[in-house]
Amino acid sequence: MQLRVLDFGSQPALRSQAVYHGIAHHMQPGDTPVLTLVNPSSPYVCVGLHQDVTLEVDEDYCREHQLPIIRRHVGGGAVFLDQNQLFFHFIYPAGKAPRRVSDIYSHFIEPVIQTYHRLGVQAIFRPVNDIHVDGRKIGGTGAASIGDATLMVGSFMFDFDVDTMSRCLKVPSEKFRDKLRAGMSDYITTLTRELDTPPSRETVIKTFMEELAIHLQVDPVMDQATQDEEAAIARQERELQDPEWTYQKGRRFIERGVKISADTHLAEGAFKAPGGLIRSRLLAKDDHIVDLSLSGDFTVFPEDGMQRLADALKGVPLTQDSLQGATQQAMTDVALDIPGVTHVDIATAITAAFRGS
Repeated sequence: MQLRVLDFGSQPALRSQAVYHGIAHHMQPGDTPVLTLVNPSSPYVCVGLHQDVTLEVDEDYCREHQLPIIRRHVGGGAVFLDQNQLFFHFIYPAGKAPRRVSDIYSHFIEPVIQTYHRLGVQAIFRPVNDIHVDGRKIGGTGAASIGDATLMVGSFMFDFDVDTMSRCLKVPSEKFRDKLRAGMSDYITTLTRELDTPPSRETVIKTFMEELAIHLQVDPVMDQATQDEEAAIARQERELQDPEWTYQKGRRFIERGVKISADTHLAEGAFKAPGGLIRSRLLAKDDHIVDLSLSGDFTVFPEDGMQRLADALKGVPLTQDSLQGATQQAMTDVALDIPGVTHVDIATAITAAFRGS
């Protein structure tokens, strides 16, 4: 099978996200799979599909330092991105890619791992979707379903600005931020850290193409975006910078722990599951769910699955047993595929909000 490789080189922040969104939206079931490559020419903060910007990002810092905030259609956490990261995006017609999220990761990560090995970095795959070197993270990946396309995205990290990353995130105190910075410095590694002198971009791409041919059994062919694909990319540039898209999550709720009346509360809770952090925002009345928002840095198929799950839980009593049963049933009804997150994890995140109210 042929794999079209579209190397966009260095692109401004917004376009660096729009290229793969546009290609995915344009893809049809019978199309040839595509791999896009791009480096951002300007830094920005990218938030996951299911995250709430107001909870995750230090917006004042981003405004002061002119860092755009862009929400992607892929799950995962907020991250600072710049020119030191080479991003790759596998974009396949859904019928030509694995169906389960866990299978998508294991399938497409293998050539990435082998590329690192040939570059001299002994990387391993750490489920659910991370790439590690001696216990340190050198890259995360994300999966998504956009239109008729299945995506797996990731990056080769040449270097990483830990200081700016720690400043971009919302934290409860500066003391906590210092601990965050120190933790990331110890936990995150890069090609520069592992090899002292990192390989060139061209070397990484050449090696990657060779490993793709071996492990995905494809014929990578360098190509250029068509006029229709460029038009789709331009549409995505407009949509991705729309504030309604960026700030869509969590707008129904005000500050945590607000007591509206003796039996009505607005509250927030969180629980860290193996597959990611789950945040809940809860409107409760008479110990039942009136309204619910679920956000976090997890990966989930279908894209609107968590919203459908939250809607299905309205009216459920706020006891752990009731929530676990209702959540398990709703996850089955929605056909929720969320690696590393169970119905018990979601119920625990919801009850954490209720108990905190």
